[in-house]
Amino acid sequence: MSKSSRTPGDARPVAANRPPGRTRLPRDIKVMLVAAFLIAIGFGLVAPVLPQFATTFDVGATAAAVIVSIFAFMRLVFAPAGGALIVRLGERPVYVAGLLIVAASAAASAFAQDYWQLLVFRGLGGAGSVMFTVASMALVVRLAPPESRGRVSGAYASAFLIGNVCGPIVGGLLAGFGLRVPFLVYAAALVVAALVVQTQLSHVPAAARDAGATAPAMELREALRDSAYRAGLFSSFANGWATFGVRMATVPLFAVAALGAGPESAGWALAVFAGGNAAALTFSGRLADSLGRKPLMLAGLLVTGTATAAIGFTHDLTWFLLASAVAGIGSGLLGPAQQAAIADVIGNKRSGGRVLALFQMTADSGAIIGPVVAGLLADQLGYPWAFGVTGGVLITAAVGWLLARETFRRPAASPAPPALG
Repeated sequence: MSKSSRTPGDARPVAANRPPGRTRLPRDIKVMLVAAFLIAIGFGLVAPVLPQFATTFDVGATAAAVIVSIFAFMRLVFAPAGGALIVRLGERPVYVAGLLIVAASAAASAFAQDYWQLLVFRGLGGAGSVMFTVASMALVVRLAPPESRGRVSGAYASAFLIGNVCGPIVGGLLAGFGLRVPFLVYAAALVVAALVVQTQLSHVPAAARDAGATAPAMELREALRDSAYRAGLFSSFANGWATFGVRMATVPLFAVAALGAGPESAGWALAVFAGGNAAALTFSGRLADSLGRKPLMLAGLLVTGTATAAIGFTHDLTWFLLASAVAGIGSGLLGPAQQAAIADVIGNKRSGGRVLALFQMTADSGAIIGPVVAGLLADQLGYPWAFGVTGGVLITAAVGWLLARETFRRPAASPAPPALG
């Protein structure tokens, strides 16, 4: 086996005679996919009803928005603690504990008697959420075969996407039985996910069982010396700003205020974004395992950035929805390659708790800062500026990846048989 076929930090070399992305996924990865679906469908249950539930305590729209924001804020604050716990205790215990904390938070929210109780309970849920998010990322890094990381990241994103699509539909139906019911079902889904992880997931990845010890932690300063990790932090921030921040907060306002469309247009925009995302996820992971991480990262950031900027210049619903769909495609190209690149940096011989915690913090920071900046720009200069700057952040992140190293080591090609004759 040549040295070029081994990724630094990985537990095993890539087989030279096996096409990239074609290895059979480990059983533990399939367990992670089931848990991801349960988590996502549960979150989708409460997302549509949470602001409405908050207003039942006689508060206005701003206070209801704070209930949503406190979850993201607590994720940001507790991310370093989550990373430290992973280094100290291991991925699986932190994953299960985080799921149970969010389950307790959701159940308590269902029985909240006033606004402040709901605020505290949702905040605690944010702390648990970042615990299981970072732990699940660390597990995927350690469990995914190096030659299939893009495919695994794509499958993981697809599981979340399907759950997020199904969740609001089920949640809307459950809301007819009362706004507290979706929270209880969410709590139950998280408990089931915790049981799946605790009982079905191996305690130690197969590659590390012969070592008989907990994987050493990758130091943050070592990761920061890697140009790919630094580029990943910037692209994570940009993706959080645009995909998780502006898409959820500013796109609905633009649809109603600038286009004069009904509130349902915002739902259509989110739906076509998800559709474009799902379409890209069907092939982007495999491409990241064959072409490399950088080509998919650059394509994803440029497509998402250009389409996001274009949204602010649309003047009718058709073009607005088309730009939203293209942005979704770009996001689907970006996601698996980005996760795989960070996994390449860490390798599956080491624990990446602190490294992944910082990576997650940049996304949460972008999701908090992006809507605020976009809102100020929209109020002062107009929506074209809001979406233009957001697209510019994504395109700037592409420049960072253009200068970064390629993390994927292609398998060494088998020598061609000698010609006869």
